[in-house]
Amino acid sequence: MNWTIEYYRDSKDKEPVKEFIDGLPEKSQAQVIGKIELLAKYGVLLKEPYTRHIRGKIWELRIMVSKGYSRIFYFSYTGRRFVLLHAFLKKTDKTPPAEIDIAEKRMQDFINRQ
Repeated sequence: MNWTIEYYRDSKDKEPVKEFIDGLPEKSQAQVIGKIELLAKYGVLLKEPYTRHIRGKIWELRIMVSKGYSRIFYFSYTGRRFVLLHAFLKKTDKTPPAEIDIAEKRMQDFINRQ
């Protein structure tokens, strides 16, 4: 049974991860969507090199795209669903703490509004 993928939507009805994906070149969009489909199919059983635990409930989906490495932060929520919180192009070896902070704030916002 597949997991449901849900995009975080802020209070202004914006979906930052969808906007990020839409801003990528077509080939990169296909690569990202393919990895999201893998996450939906395998759920928590999907391991490295595709996913990695970041901090707390936050995990990252790791995708190699034409511009480098794309990361999508997500967390699992009730009802076998993943909420995609934040996406960015990784340009350094270490994940910038500010990117993780954005994901954590969006996760808390999502939970508070449920």
